[in-house]
Amino acid sequence: MNPNYPIFIISKGRWESRLTSKALESMNVYYRIIVEEQEYEEYSKVIDPIKILKLPQKYLDEYDTCDDLKNTLSKGPGAARNFAWDYSIAIGAVRHWVMDDNIDAFHRLNRNEKLECYTGAIFKAAEDFIDRYENIPIAGFNYYSFCKTTDKVPPFVLNTRIYSCLLIQNNIPYRWRGRYNEDTDLSLRVLKDGLCTLQFNAFLCGKVTTQRMSGGNTKEFYANEGTLPKSQMLADLHPDVAKVVWRFNRWHHHVNYSKFKDNDLIKKKLYIENNINNYGMKLTTFSVWE
Repeated sequence: MNPNYPIFIISKGRWESRLTSKALESMNVYYRIIVEEQEYEEYSKVIDPIKILKLPQKYLDEYDTCDDLKNTLSKGPGAARNFAWDYSIAIGAVRHWVMDDNIDAFHRLNRNEKLECYTGAIFKAAEDFIDRYENIPIAGFNYYSFCKTTDKVPPFVLNTRIYSCLLIQNNIPYRWRGRYNEDTDLSLRVLKDGLCTLQFNAFLCGKVTTQRMSGGNTKEFYANEGTLPKSQMLADLHPDVAKVVWRFNRWHHHVNYSKFKDNDLIKKKLYIENNINNYGMKLTTFSVWE
């Protein structure tokens, strides 16, 4: 079983590591990877060119960075994410997945075990669940590291930020903006309009910390200026719910999501409850022989 909706990876300077690409290929899940034109040749050496999309320059030129720095820094992944959004609409999709390029694996959390998945069934299961409701324009998978096997966690959490692995409804009136923290900004705009976001714990993505990998925004942002500018931008865009705090020896943003606790799910009227569908996934015990 594979996802109904197209998957896009946003990548920059990571043709050698290409973690998300490798993870999806191990699952036999088709994807397209969006790269900047000057890096196309390097990516085409290691990824089938049919899967590669060049980012049109106009998306970079027209991108709203929400600051006055213009082209003195990288504009981040938002421009490419907007291209993925428009491309998805152009091919007639209702939703699309957009993922960072530093996800090393995808997992199913079940009975306090995090099991690596080699099937696209987890994406289809997530899609089918979200499609039951009228008001979840953004959903996604939580990080592997945020769900400990010793903790009791629910299968999903409502009305929080969605990072790095997002399922987006195409017809909503938003687009990516901001040089930093564009995931949180988009989630907050959705929540402030009374809609819901949904973060799956049942399905997880193994996100490798951005600052631990070369490529991406590591050199352009964090290696030179630290985390204060990205935290401050979010506080400036959403001063009613976000502020800058000092924790773990660096600057962070802190968002108060309690304001959105009353954003309730609305099930589609025509939705018919079906029998339980495990999408071909089952727990199996194997004997290991030396």
